[in-house]
Amino acid sequence: MAIFPQSGNAKTSSPSFASDPPPPPATQREPAPAIADFSPAAPPQTQRPAPAAAPASKESVIAADLTIEGKIEGSGDVRIAGRFKGDVNVQGNLTIEHGAKLNGGVRAKQVFVSGELEGNIESASLVELRDSAVLTGDLKAGSLTVASGSKIRGHIECGWGEVKSAPVGTGKDKAANDKSSDAA
Repeated sequence: MAIFPQSGNAKTSSPSFASDPPPPPATQREPAPAIADFSPAAPPQTQRPAPAAAPASKESVIAADLTIEGKIEGSGDVRIAGRFKGDVNVQGNLTIEHGAKLNGGVRAKQVFVSGELEGNIESASLVELRDSAVLTGDLKAGSLTVASGSKIRGHIECGWGEVKSAPVGTGKDKAANDKSSDAA
């Protein structure tokens, strides 16, 4: 009979353990570090969607060993590391790497030149000519940064905002204005 009362105590102990909070807190203590680990992991998940949003502006690359002729148009970014002959019209950024060459007109949000560009930059909010850049052509931009060692040959208009046409008083308009002032 002593065995039965002990078994009875064990049975009452089992239900009491099941109803007692200590085993669940022990179980909760093991997940608690996991919960603590998930808490710090939650902010990186909120930061991860930002890079997921970044691929909306995809980057296309022309590799260093490629030579392509044609026309580039699109909404993403373009990086040229090889040679490209043709116009580039993108709503994103254009990067011309060191050793790369672009022959053609450029329209882009921002233009970063480390290589060689033979052509006009017709519209850009920012143009950055890095130390190894060579620009042969006209440039119209909202802002221009020129590093020491870069080379430029052409007409530059910057800081005037978005310039759609030639300003009054230059080129043929200037000659027409000079003739009209001579007549007066």
